[in-house]
Formats: sequence, C-alpha cells, structure tokens
Amino acid sequence: MKQFTRNTIKTLCLGIILGTSVLSMAQTTEKENEKLIPFGDFNSWMVRIIDESFVIGGNTKTLYEVAPVDTIRGDKPYISSTVSPWRTSNVMAKVSGVTKCSISVFPEKRDDGYCVRVETLMEKCKVLGIVNITVLVPGTIYLGQMHEPIKDTKNPQSKLNAGIPFTETPNAVVFDYKMETPGTDHRIKATGFSKIVDVAGRDSAEIYVILQKRWEDKNGNVYAKRIGTAIERLSENTPDWKNDHRLNILYGDPANQAGSKSYMQLIPKEQSLYCINSKGKSVPVEEVGWGDTDDKPTHLFLRVSSSYGEAYIGTVGNKLWVDNVRLAY
Repeated sequence: MKQFTRNTIKTLCLGIILGTSVLSMAQTTEKENEKLIPFGDFNSWMVRIIDESFVIGGNTKTLYEVAPVDTIRGDKPYISSTVSPWRTSNVMAKVSGVTKCSISVFPEKRDDGYCVRVETLMEKCKVLGIVNITVLVPGTIYLGQMHEPIKDTKNPQSKLNAGIPFTETPNAVVFDYKMETPGTDHRIKATGFSKIVDVAGRDSAEIYVILQKRWEDKNGNVYAKRIGTAIERLSENTPDWKNDHRLNILYGDPANQAGSKSYMQLIPKEQSLYCINSKGKSVPVEEVGWGDTDDKPTHLFLRVSSSYGEAYIGTVGNKLWVDNVRLAY
C-alpha cells in the first residue's frame, strides 16, 4: 500500500474546509417587484455520493449542491451547474491520491418543499499513528464556483470563483430565515495545527451581498469598484421563521447612510475575492474604491454563512436556515 506522510494527511484534512448571468432566468414572485434568484427556493438538490479513501476510514459521504435534481457517484470533481448560480462549502479534497469530504450544508424539509441549513461544526480527521486533527467548519452557500478537488490549504479565497455576471441595481435582498445559536460570548479557533482556543466575542451568522464593477488590465489583473453593499450579522435565537426579511442595498460609500455598519468597508487587498480572468487564471479582485452615481455593476456576490470572520473561527452549533432568496426592485 502507498504510504502517506503526516503532512500529506494534514494538508488533505485542512484543505476540505475552504469552499453568462443566470439571473436573467430569474422567476418573478407574486410580488411584481421581486425576482427569485434561480434555485433560491432551495427545492432542487443534486446529491453526490463519494467514498473517502481507506487510509482515513473509507466512509461513504453524501454531499449536497443547490442544482437540478441528480445523483452523481464517485470522487469526480463537481463542475457547477450551468443553470444554477449557487455553490456550497460541501467539498471534496484530493491530496496525493487520498480523497476526503467535508459537509456543512444540508437540505431540510419545510412545508411542501425544502430550505437550506448551514451549520458550524467540527470536522475531524484521524489516522492512527499519523494524524489526529480537528478543524472548525462554517457552513456556507454563495453565488459562484469552487475549483475542485481542493489540493492544498494555501490561500482559501483563491479556491473560489466568487460572484456571477450581473448588471442590475436592485433595492434589496429579501429572504426567509430562522436561527439557532448557543449564544455564548466567545468563539472557538480550531485550525488543526495547534490546540483549540477560545476567542473573545459572540459569533454571528452572516448574509453578505456586494455589487462590483470589475475590469481587467492588459496583464490580467482584475480590479473593482464597490457599487452596492448589504451585509447583516445575526446572533440571536430566532426559533420561528421570519418571512420576507428585507436587507436594503446601500449604493456608493455606505458611511453616513441609514443602516451602515462598520463591517461594510472595502475588502482589504490581502482578503480579496478571487475570479477567473480572461487568460483562465485565478486572480484576486482588488477593490480600489467606491462606485460613482452613474456606475453600473458587472458582478454580484452573495454569501450566506453560519459564522463570520476569519477561517477556522466560530461557534459550534450555530445553525441558520434560509429560504426564498430574491431581489427586490
């Protein structure tokens, strides 16, 4: 049998943690000024059934994606659906021939259909005599793609193709949600490389929406102006569904606008989103300023996560249910 080093198994286990505009196909809801983001009712799910490698237990895992109903078997990289703009943090990693999966996003029954549940949990990877690590994993769904399989732990953002083409200027994002949280005033940091430690501050689920105007220079570098921003953090138990929750989009610099929060600033260069440029290369999208009044977006990025902030930090047990995600005009 092929031998695997401690570093190889660590790289595999930690790597799984990362995770033409289809919105023109959006369905109009009963309210004439709202458009459902395609598959944003979460009633359609694709199932991936993958056997992990024997060296890490050989378990069979079921991964879910927001996409046309289908079942895919085997450790094949998932190429996002051409009709669904969504991707999840459910991911397959493959390092030195070893296959490992991480699952933190789930479909859940709601009335006559389904919703999505994202959950912060601990992902464990144990190989007797080689490695025994525990990593905190937030559940996330977002608009964009992921480059699968994950092959290393370097620069998690570079594993994503964040955002989708989009040229409209909606007034708000509207959705249904409920939340369950332990409500503790500290978080946990579990990276797998060191012992688990407490981090001050209460964890929050986050709904993160930005509109960007992107452009590329002759060298393939991608830059963006921030056109619109809508970010909300949820940190309280909401046991009953809160329907038609509205999150207004603030255009231009949100400072001094009603609803502005300190975390709505431009993305620091070292934390930039990534995209695929015209040369087929994954590059950072560097935000260089706020949009002018006559600027229109070229891309929309929407992310729903059970925890906020840095990777590997959060509160185990945070659960956020979301349904019927649409744009209001």
